[in-house]
Amino acid sequence: MASSLRWTSTDLQSLRDDGKTYEIVGGELYVSKQPNVYHQGACGALFAELRSWSKQARLGIPILAPGLILADDDDVAPDVVWISNHRLAAALEADGKLHSAPELVVEVLSPGSTNEHRDREAKLKLHSRRGIGEYWIADWKLREIHVYRRKDARLVLSATLYEADVLTSPLLPDFTCKVSELFEDIPRG
Repeated sequence: MASSLRWTSTDLQSLRDDGKTYEIVGGELYVSKQPNVYHQGACGALFAELRSWSKQARLGIPILAPGLILADDDDVAPDVVWISNHRLAAALEADGKLHSAPELVVEVLSPGSTNEHRDREAKLKLHSRRGIGEYWIADWKLREIHVYRRKDARLVLSATLYEADVLTSPLLPDFTCKVSELFEDIPRG
């Protein structure tokens, strides 16, 4: 009887640093190449909006591409997270990584069907299972954001926001951001 290989955080530590991003979701290894400039531009814009709000609200902080270890076989590096001061104190361990769920996880889609499957399906299930309050998927090519919010112990699609819309969150009191501003430095088509 054949058994399938289940990757763990320990396995990730043994991989050489080759500039790629390695993530484990449910014991399955995902490998991503370095992101392109438009992906990073959208990440930076989302981070900047969350940081600006956080500096005024003083309720927590956004973090770019943190190590997020939710279990030995769930070890990911989301593009951006926002975590409250209270949760940060408990989640941040000596290795400099978060070891419990932040309130908000943001992924900016990378090109390719494997990357899209990872963010839209595998990570959605992971974050739903692990208690993330909100999950935003930003699609810089289509210039839209899919907002998933926790309802009945799972993440469900709450809204698809387009350029004319405003992004808000019940997790972030008085946070508002025009979706168009997140993609303004990215050329169309």
